[in-house]
Amino acid sequence: MKKLSILLLCILTAFVSMDAQVKTPAASPMCKVEQSIGLSTVTLEYSRPSQKDRVIYGDLVPYDKMWRTGANKNTMVTLTDKMNIGGTDVEPGTYALFTKPSAGNWEWYLYTDTENWGTPEEWDDAKVAAKGTSAASQGSSMESFNVYFDNLRDGSAFLTVDWAGSKIQIPFSINTDDMVMATIDKTMGGPSGNDYYNAARFYRENGKDLSTALDWMDKAIEIRGEKFWILRQKSLIQADMGDYAGAIKSAERSLELAKEANYDSYIKSNEASIKEWSMKK
Repeated sequence: MKKLSILLLCILTAFVSMDAQVKTPAASPMCKVEQSIGLSTVTLEYSRPSQKDRVIYGDLVPYDKMWRTGANKNTMVTLTDKMNIGGTDVEPGTYALFTKPSAGNWEWYLYTDTENWGTPEEWDDAKVAAKGTSAASQGSSMESFNVYFDNLRDGSAFLTVDWAGSKIQIPFSINTDDMVMATIDKTMGGPSGNDYYNAARFYRENGKDLSTALDWMDKAIEIRGEKFWILRQKSLIQADMGDYAGAIKSAERSLELAKEANYDSYIKSNEASIKEWSMKK
């Protein structure tokens, strides 16, 4: 009986030992970022090593050699829609980001094989979805490696690699215009007041037909009633069309409603516009 007890104790101890694990913080923590660009989404997944008083470029990260652009598993870029990256159209999917740093221009590559945990043992040009060259410029003094999107516009942004006082930017763009126009065309069969408002604003901000934009803004007012933000946009369309008298009238009504709502930003913008347009009538 004693031998059986000892045997059971040994088995239990073995199971506990097999299950026990020492857990410590990762030296280069994982980071995941989702960024909207226009109507599309780009996801970044990468590890963030820290400088730790080391010389990075030209030493820890050698010049003129392929780099995984981060630590641990490859830095990955996932596209939900086709995008133009550095002048090349890239299909939806997930890609590894590789770079070849130098003191001046960096080479960069989007690679279809994302499971390398470093640079590929054998580089395959057929797996390069896009490549280009970006000038290195003075970056921030961030302690930890950073990849992010900057200079966001309706249909474009820069993917920025920024670490240890040096950074590069890779241009991303998408045909947001066509995507928005498709939704406008689809929705205009039975639009709501918000649809008219959003479509009219898009037309104005992207240099499209202002007469159509004004007609849609009037329909938005007809459906939703007079709202200070809608009248503000109507005044901007009228001013762009050169109808400063009409623009002032719309802005004055927007100002009146904004004061009732205590909405300071619209009060200030309307007052400034009325003053500016009064000198142009």
